[in-house]
Amino acid sequence: MSDILKIGKYEFGSRLIVGSGKYDSFQTTLDATLASGSELITVAVRRVNITNPEEENLMTYFKNTNVKFLPNSAGCTTAEDAITLFRLTREATGIDLIKLEVIGDTQKTLYPDVIETIKACEVLAKDGFTIMAYTSDDPIMAKRLENAGAHAVMPLASPIGSGLGIQNKFNIHFIREAVSVPVIVDAGIGCASDAAVAMELGADGVLTNTAIAGAKNPILMAEAMKHAVMAGRMSYLAGRIPKRPFATASSPVDGMIF
Repeated sequence: MSDILKIGKYEFGSRLIVGSGKYDSFQTTLDATLASGSELITVAVRRVNITNPEEENLMTYFKNTNVKFLPNSAGCTTAEDAITLFRLTREATGIDLIKLEVIGDTQKTLYPDVIETIKACEVLAKDGFTIMAYTSDDPIMAKRLENAGAHAVMPLASPIGSGLGIQNKFNIHFIREAVSVPVIVDAGIGCASDAAVAMELGADGVLTNTAIAGAKNPILMAEAMKHAVMAGRMSYLAGRIPKRPFATASSPVDGMIF
């Protein structure tokens, strides 16, 4: 079955996006990413080197793969910071597919400042970037990001790195109904079943980092995430049965002999 994820001008066969943080080495990052089947890895430009060829560079490890890099603006707290960072990154790498995130609370929740994110999105969209925007699980803000030029919205499932899974399933469903661009559930995924649930809710994809990098066996967890996203997507497309408050016999009762 051909089931391509389209984000702006880009197409992906996998609906799982992975992160590059918290691994013990670039080699482990590569091994886990390949095990996940992902074709897109997000990188915090301020924390992981992808722009300086004179130092160990993560891009070198992926040069013979089909995995694309998704620079993100982790660490930025204003629209101006994010805009400047992405303009410099594109100049250095040529990459125009970005994950826009502007953090409002840097101490406890790492929740996004969606107002600043929208401001940055408007400018970066005019600059020709393909924008995937990290946001709260608010359908109204998701729609405003789409109107601002976002090519995908990325609502959090729960706080970044918390592993709490999806705390408000209804909001993910509401966001899916509110926007016409892809919805990628981002932040808070703790295990493979969380990813499957996100896809069964109608999400177009899942992004996870800590759940893989922090697992006792990152490679095995990466593979589990791959299958979970695929299974959740297939389940969503197949269509679940309605929930009922009472039992329904699985075998017909008409024509019973006894």
